[in-house]
Parts: sequence; structure tokens; C-alpha cells
Amino acid sequence: MAAAGGAGPAEGEGRAAAGCSSLPAQEDDPGRGQLFNTVVDAFLENLLAAGSYQRFANCYHRFYKLQPEMTRSIYDQFISQLQTSIREEVHEIKEEGNLEALFTSLDKIVEEAKNREEPAWRPSGVPEEDIHSAMVPYLLKHQAYLRKALKEKEEENRKLAESVLAGRERISALQQQIQNRKQAWQALSKEQRELILTFKEPE
Repeated sequence: MAAAGGAGPAEGEGRAAAGCSSLPAQEDDPGRGQLFNTVVDAFLENLLAAGSYQRFANCYHRFYKLQPEMTRSIYDQFISQLQTSIREEVHEIKEEGNLEALFTSLDKIVEEAKNREEPAWRPSGVPEEDIHSAMVPYLLKHQAYLRKALKEKEEENRKLAESVLAGRERISALQQQIQNRKQAWQALSKEQRELILTFKEPE
């Protein structure tokens, strides 16, 4: 039966190290989702290398000397459950944070930025200049929007003023028409009374 530093544990460490040395094959231009998965896989492989069977057997040296096969079985189950647990946790984080959609959106933004001719903005190192360069375009855009809104509101007020003026003119015309009709009615009424008096027999 081999000791803790024997051939059996050494084989496990060699296998874990070999797995750590090779990363999953990547495409020429992988997306950020694929890069994230690659990082997770690399982390798991490094974790296996750090928690190799050699170290596990050294920690439980006496048990390994008595039951090497059982030690190996426990180690394999532990590593398998650890990997499964980590992958499930990562999957839950991706689902809760909607990382797949965010990665896709970021890839799209980067791809669209490749076709832009103007250089991308970079900080100058002077906060005042950076704030000025970032805020001035926004303020100018906001100023243009306010000017447009003011012009539209002034045009709306002008139309309302014209409508009110036209309404006042119509009211004045109606008042004048009523006054004229009133005067005409009074004059007619007076003529009628005078006419009646002329036909009335003298007493």
C-alpha cells in the first residue's frame, strides 16, 4: 500500500494539473458570454489543481493508508459535488442578473462602435476638462430643446391671442348689432305710437 506521497495521489495531481494547463478552445472573436463561461471553466480547473488528490490524501493521511480506494472515491465525489455546486451558483447569478442579455447588448454596442469614424472619448486626466467636455454637449442639446419648446409655446400663445382678439371683435360686432336693432325697434315703436295718435278721434 502506497503512502500519502505515493504514486496514487501523484497521478491525481498530475491529472488535475494537466486539466488546468489546457483551456477550452475559443473562437476567433468570442462573445462576452463565451468569455465569461471560459473564465468560469478556467477557475474550476485551477480549483481542481489547488485541491488536488495529493493534498487531499495528505490531509487524511491515516485514512488514506487504511482505505486508499475509499479515499479516492470520497475525493471524486467531493470534487464532483463542488463543481456542480459552483456551476449552479454561477447559473443562478447569470439568471438573476440577466447576464446573457447584458453580454449580448454589450457585444452589439462594441460591434456598432467599430463602424464609427470619430474617435472614442477618453478622459484627459483633468476632471474639470472631462466634466466640461461631457456636460457641454448635453447642455447645448438641452438648450436647443428648450428653445424649440419656447418657440412652440410662443406660437401657441400667439394663436390663442389671435383667437381671443377675434372673439372679442365678434362680441363687439354682436353688441353693436343688438344696439342697432334696439334703436331701430325703439324708433319703429315711436312711429307706431305717433301713427296711432293721428288716427285717434279728438275728444
